Amino acid sequence: MDKRAELTEFLRTRRARLQPEDVGLHPYGGRRRVPGLRREELAQLAGVSVDYYVRLEQGRAVNVSEEILEAVARALRLDDDERAYLRNLAKPTRSRRRPPRTERVRPGVRRLVDMAGDVPAYVVGRRCDVLAWNRLAAALFTDFDALTPQQRNWARLIFFNEDVQAVFDDWTVKARETVAYLRLKAGEHPDDPELAALVGELSVKSEDFRRWWADHNVKDKSNGRKVLHHPLVGDLVLDYESLRLPDDPDQVLITYTVEANSPSETNLRLLASWNTEAPVA
Repeated sequence: MDKRAELTEFLRTRRARLQPEDVGLHPYGGRRRVPGLRREELAQLAGVSVDYYVRLEQGRAVNVSEEILEAVARALRLDDDERAYLRNLAKPTRSRRRPPRTERVRPGVRRLVDMAGDVPAYVVGRRCDVLAWNRLAAALFTDFDALTPQQRNWARLIFFNEDVQAVFDDWTVKARETVAYLRLKAGEHPDDPELAALVGELSVKSEDFRRWWADHNVKDKSNGRKVLHHPLVGDLVLDYESLRLPDDPDQVLITYTVEANSPSETNLRLLASWNTEAPVA
């Protein structure tokens, strides 16, 4: 991952989202050749010289301070995930960085996932690999145990597996969230060759991925609601929570719950009763 090029494109796309009137500026005269804020307008908002901002956007600024990055982030109205991504791109890569280690889930976490019998749960890693799962998660989404380790990856499943695509009521939202998460992780791990290879594979094979990757949106895993269409039990409305493991922040435990006494609870219990003998990872 070329951090300088990524920084340039990220800041350019963030500028393009804002118009001068959105931030209380009077547009400069003359024909606007590009959408959104100009560099000089952004520099004015951030309180830095135009020359310095140009060098920052081109990845040529050295030892950028947190204060400058925060000023630019405020001017661009970045959210927390975008702020973190900006810092990762703007700060120099540490020399002699250790190669990314193989992701392994601790036995205690695996037991926790397995014991959450009534709650679909799985652990996902920095490359969207599904590292551990329980019976109900496999029954809800796909038989992870029947997949190869390479296939057992949410990005590949979302873009290449039609059965998984059909499960999500709004596939586009899920797909774009997956792209945004991968881009966030690419900023944190610019030297991860497997992550770079995954992005390259998805870019070559999926026009949708390629288009959304070019948007430079970033989003961490958090919480929310998903509507699923299961081929056996019908519709399910589930609330999900993402819990980052304290000793390995690249691993996230994701759980899905349903409202008590709801049709979704009935359908989820029915699904669980049909899969009590299913294998567990």
